[in-house]
Amino acid sequence: MEQMGIYFDHAATSFPKPESVYQAIEHTLRHVGGNPGRGSHKRALNASRLVFNAREKLAQILNIPDSSHIIFTLNATEALNLALKGLLKDGDHVITSSLEHNSVLRPLRALEQKRGVSKTIIPCTPEGFIDMEVLGKSLQRNTRLMVLTHASNVIGTIMPVEEISHLVHKRGVLLVLDAAQTVGTMPIDVGELGVDLLAASGHKGLLGPQGTGFLYIKEGLTLEPLFEGGTGSYSDYEEQPPELPDRFESGTHNTPGIAGLGAGVEYLLKEGLGKVWQHKKMLTALALEALKEVPGIQLYGPKEPEQQISVISFNLAGHDPTSIGRSLDEEFDIQTRPGLHCAPLAHRAIGSFPLGTVRISFGYFNTPAEIEYFISALIKIGCKGFKGSRIEGT
Repeated sequence: MEQMGIYFDHAATSFPKPESVYQAIEHTLRHVGGNPGRGSHKRALNASRLVFNAREKLAQILNIPDSSHIIFTLNATEALNLALKGLLKDGDHVITSSLEHNSVLRPLRALEQKRGVSKTIIPCTPEGFIDMEVLGKSLQRNTRLMVLTHASNVIGTIMPVEEISHLVHKRGVLLVLDAAQTVGTMPIDVGELGVDLLAASGHKGLLGPQGTGFLYIKEGLTLEPLFEGGTGSYSDYEEQPPELPDRFESGTHNTPGIAGLGAGVEYLLKEGLGKVWQHKKMLTALALEALKEVPGIQLYGPKEPEQQISVISFNLAGHDPTSIGRSLDEEFDIQTRPGLHCAPLAHRAIGSFPLGTVRISFGYFNTPAEIEYFISALIKIGCKGFKGSRIEGT
């Protein structure tokens, strides 16, 4: 598989993709071409089958009993907006954590301003752990839901979702899980986790193309759509159809993207998520041990491969994270992600605000040799003096 340089930015998007993903996208564009659900001719029917098959594969990898409860979106951000704005009403209270991405924080802020929704942000430790006692005391009579990252996109900490789910469900509170960083990275069973809604991207751990994501909605939940329009079904209705997934999938699908996503999921099913997860944990453990030997290094988060996904944040004493990232890219052809990672509260929690950190994140195709080269490059950068530049939110 041809690849330029060393890519350590899988928390942003996976690269490269399996060859089958590229082939599925090209095949759909060149040989399918129809609009799913918009016609009875063979091209439209073939397009519908591609969408259905991708939905079924997602249901399989997450152990979802009914694939119609998987709503395709453009990304995890749209899925989270659908979950939050489709559920929360005037006067509702929501709980979240200080590790959340702006895809959670900004919709909640908008709901505060427009609907009078109130929120409580549970502070996390610098290692990313949540205080369950504080969480329990934060539940109010009008608490409608808790929205929580499954694993931090900044420091990788994996949240105790099952324990949290049990706690909030005892009080009749719904749990919305932001699984953008974990779906396709580690084995997930939505039933065992006890989540009511799960939002994820298709282009990260699932190895699909950008512009794909989904929201899982547990049976029995009713949400308001973000928007209405043509669904290819119930065309004689003026109202939005009630059935899933049509109720939330107005307009033409990103059929080539969904086909690519389906191919990515199929690749993971064949490889085995357990194997993928073990490989990433091995890389994480190797990198953590090696980074500890780098002079001037400051590591953030749990620093334990069993407690985090393959995401590591660090800084070098006396060096600006943006300049480190630029030097790694321009001098050593290693792609990382410096900055605030769209999660300013997380950086406040770990003490790296406002400059942020350098984040490395591994994928299934990364190797120990790449980590060894990265460490040697980082040591060379640390031995050089250069003026850092202040970063803004990234």
